Parts: sequence; C-alpha cells; structure tokens
Amino acid sequence: MARDHKPSRRRARAAALTSVAALTLGGTALAELPAEAASRPRGHDVSSHQKSVNWSSAKKKGAKFAYVKATESTNYRNPYFGQQYNGARNKGIVRGAYHFAVPDKSSGRAQASYFVRNGGGWTRDGWTLPPALDIEYNPYSKKHKCYGMSKGKLVSWIRSFSDEVQRRTGRRPVIYTNYTWWKKCTGNSGAFASNHALWLAHYAKTAGPLPRGWSYWTFWQYANKGSLPGDQNLFNGSTAQLKRFARG
Repeated sequence: MARDHKPSRRRARAAALTSVAALTLGGTALAELPAEAASRPRGHDVSSHQKSVNWSSAKKKGAKFAYVKATESTNYRNPYFGQQYNGARNKGIVRGAYHFAVPDKSSGRAQASYFVRNGGGWTRDGWTLPPALDIEYNPYSKKHKCYGMSKGKLVSWIRSFSDEVQRRTGRRPVIYTNYTWWKKCTGNSGAFASNHALWLAHYAKTAGPLPRGWSYWTFWQYANKGSLPGDQNLFNGSTAQLKRFARG
C-alpha cells in the first residue's frame, strides 16, 4: 500500500485469507496468471494518492470490489476516505477499509480502536468487506524494517489489533502482507491462518509462496498499477462468493 501523507510509495506487499476451504476450487490453492483470471472478480485498493476516484469509470472497467485506506497509526486519516468509500458503494462496488500499521508508534489495540472509529467498521449488508490490516516493511526506516521489534512482539501486536477489531466489529481483520516480510518479521508465524483471510501482495505472474498455515489467498495484489485506480487485485472466488464473504 502507499503512505498517504508521504510522497514515495512502497514495494512488497501481501496478505489476506478467509475461512478455510470456502474459496478454493476443488480444494486447490489458486495461484493463476492475472491474464488467465478473467473469471475472477477484479478489484483495486486506493488511498489519498488517488484523490477523488471516478467510480463510474472504475465500475465500467470491471471493478467488483475496492479497499480504501482509512487510517495510519493513531494520527492520520485519509482525507479522501468519504468520497472513496461511499463513492464505491454508491456505484455498486463492494468495498472495505484498511489500516496501515505502524507498530512501533502505539499498541495494536490503540491503532485498531482508532481505525474502527475512523471508518474501519463492518456491517452484514453484503457490500462491506471486513476491515483489513496492512502490515509490511517499515517505510520510515531502512534500518528497522521490522519496526525495531522482535518477532514475538510483532505477533503479539497483530493479535492485539485483531482482538480489538473483532471486539468492536464482530469480524477478524483481513491481513495484508507479503511473504518475505512475514517470514522475516514474524518468523513466518502460523498463528493467524485459521481465522484470518489472507490478502497477499506479490507482483509477479503467480501469487508465489504463502505464509505458514494459509493454504490459499483470498485477495491477491498482483500489480501496483493497471486499468483501475491504485493497486490491482483479484478475489479468489466468484462474485457470489465475494458477496458471501462480505456478509460473513
């Protein structure tokens, strides 16, 4: 994802999975060439970099879902959030909100609380995706890519964030990450695979390896530019399954 309030963008990404076995075909993990995924719902994620999004155009170009950056840490809210989040829904696009984690600034619980208060909610209406946690390389320090935290502390931070989101919304957050960060910074923890959907960031022709415990991705961010505004994503299932996933 992108840092809304900084000029540069980031590299690697990844992660989000759903309740086990619901979104595979024939029980097989799906990792296709994006060009071969014509039958899969396409979507995108946006932040303040995209400013006011033309949602009518995105819909015409095939957008079925969108994730919108809501917050970062406990002191930043996307100034375009309302236009992006509500605009997507008004054009019949399933949408959800995501939070960019900065674990060395405050607790997981504090950031989850701030997120939910500022757009990261959820309702069982079939149009609202579960809240998502974007956790990846530290964009503010090349030296401390894991935020200067141990693997165990980062796992505990993610758990704290997740517990508070569930307490406030009734849903576990989707986890967006990339395999290399997850392996390096959490020790490739398998603690979240059983009850968190995986949103995997991997810019390649195939989705690549999955973090421990996940047998498939729910969302795959396969490119940072394309025909839709922002980053390009696929959903691992049909449009009907996308709506069921949104409903919980």
